[in-house]
Amino acid sequence: MSEPASPARPVTKGALFSGFLKVGLSGFGGVLPFARRMLVEQRRWLTEQEFTEVLSLSQFLPGPNIVNASVIVGRRFQGPLGAVAATLGLMLMPLVIVLALAAVFAQFAEVEAVRGACRGVSAAASGLILATALRMAQPIRRTPWQVGIGVIVLGAVGFARWPMPWVLAAMVPASLAFAWWRRE
Repeated sequence: MSEPASPARPVTKGALFSGFLKVGLSGFGGVLPFARRMLVEQRRWLTEQEFTEVLSLSQFLPGPNIVNASVIVGRRFQGPLGAVAATLGLMLMPLVIVLALAAVFAQFAEVEAVRGACRGVSAAASGLILATALRMAQPIRRTPWQVGIGVIVLGAVGFARWPMPWVLAAMVPASLAFAWWRRE
């Protein structure tokens, strides 16, 4: 990973909890864009490159990538208790909200307006994911081999529909070899 950003103020456990609590409350259908905004733009705890590195590692690990990212960021600034604070902040309110919505949805799932609303939310979530992907591509756009790896993975998983674990098993070592060879 690259050199850590120097936050203007020390990152406390309370700041980790409250920052990730706001992220958790911000996004229905995906909080990645909100996490990026909070970590990179608002609080400046990570640089754009560091965020991309944290997210890349988080996607490679098993489990939800944003939860993995909260653990990595929390651990980076406040050790194991920071990881717990960030993850608890991220998950607390969404858990409460999802439990409440699940109870309501169980009662009204057959109503066409409810199904239509779910379709609309899924379209908006897809747009958020695409916008975040384009922003994440900015740090690598001037590095042809990284762009090439990204295009290959997009083609293999997104268009050819090859299984992601197999694509990762091939492309992660290739990426590491290119990075070592180029020493970037």
